[in-house]
Amino acid sequence: MGKNTKRGRVKRDWKNQNAQNPRSPSLKRTDDKNTKLRDAAVQRHLYENIAAQKEKDEAIRELKQRRVVCPICGKDIEEMASAVVDKASGKPAHFDCILEQLQKTETLGENEKIAYIGQGRFALLRYEDPRDVKSFKIIKTIEWEGRDADLPWRSELSGLYSQV
Repeated sequence: MGKNTKRGRVKRDWKNQNAQNPRSPSLKRTDDKNTKLRDAAVQRHLYENIAAQKEKDEAIRELKQRRVVCPICGKDIEEMASAVVDKASGKPAHFDCILEQLQKTETLGENEKIAYIGQGRFALLRYEDPRDVKSFKIIKTIEWEGRDADLPWRSELSGLYSQV
């Protein structure tokens, strides 16, 4: 066994000597060409992403500048992401206004509370122990927004912020 094989070096022959030579001009030309093509593709992709992100940011800015008024209280809705549809008008309303409206219409007993449970639904909750908020029973489910409801303001909002 020679010194080179002990050190993990491969003996060169005529077939692989150019492949192992880092200073080979023929390899450099193809590598430079591939690198330039790859760099151009990366730059184009980055430019497209930056342009798309700028358009998206502009659309979000425009959406935030729109003045949307709550049909229940008459005040501007600052955070559209937390808005809930008003059943009477079909327009966005403050979440707190809807919650207040539900608390007025529903009769609440002792240790009962109305809470949002997701997907446009509220629930009437009864707590066994008012100090332990982890333990409760759902007495009644209130379907506020239909599951199939197509709300244009919400789909526009989710389209701008969605990462999928």
